[in-house]
Amino acid sequence: MSEKKSLQDAYAIKTPEDSINLYRDWASSYDSDFAKQNDYRSPLEIANYFDKYSNNEDTPILDVGAGTGLIGEYLKLSSREIDAIDISPEMLNIARLKNCYAKIIEADLTKRLLIKDNHYGAIVSAGTFTHGHVGPDAFDELLRVTRAGGLFVLTIHYKLYKIAGFDKKLLEIKKSITKPNFHEVDAYGNNPDKDHGSDKVIITVFRKK
Repeated sequence: MSEKKSLQDAYAIKTPEDSINLYRDWASSYDSDFAKQNDYRSPLEIANYFDKYSNNEDTPILDVGAGTGLIGEYLKLSSREIDAIDISPEMLNIARLKNCYAKIIEADLTKRLLIKDNHYGAIVSAGTFTHGHVGPDAFDELLRVTRAGGLFVLTIHYKLYKIAGFDKKLLEIKKSITKPNFHEVDAYGNNPDKDHGSDKVIITVFRKK
């Protein structure tokens, strides 16, 4: 029986290979012993802000770093197609069982994606732009696969916004996007972790020009 995983394990990730190894072991219990136990709020907040900012043209949607499909569950889409992309096949297997997604894509988000230019009408993401996971350079590739006018609604860990260079990346791509709207929210409602239980994320919203 594998050792129970925690937020500390997730924040210790350094490479894509670390992600694959961690989530291979964590996938089957992630929803129950992490998301539910800690009241992991980021996916719900993303769904709520997507509803606030989106329109019927924002489709198809790509859930970036979809994991076990928590955003897909919360969005409850009836007329818009949503695809899941993640590096972990085990996490994606859980997402597939929820029947939220039209397509499941296993890929490393730090590399070029096998997705055609200007394909998606929206990008959503929760918990991917955080400690040791995916950095701001991934924005270039996500912009490539999103068509003009496409909506972005994603979380950036508040401690990494400047440290990891997300602020600089948004300035770098400012001619390609609308002025971002920022909403700071609690990542967890009930996380006892003394170091990270009160962590916040910055929900970042913009459109591709």
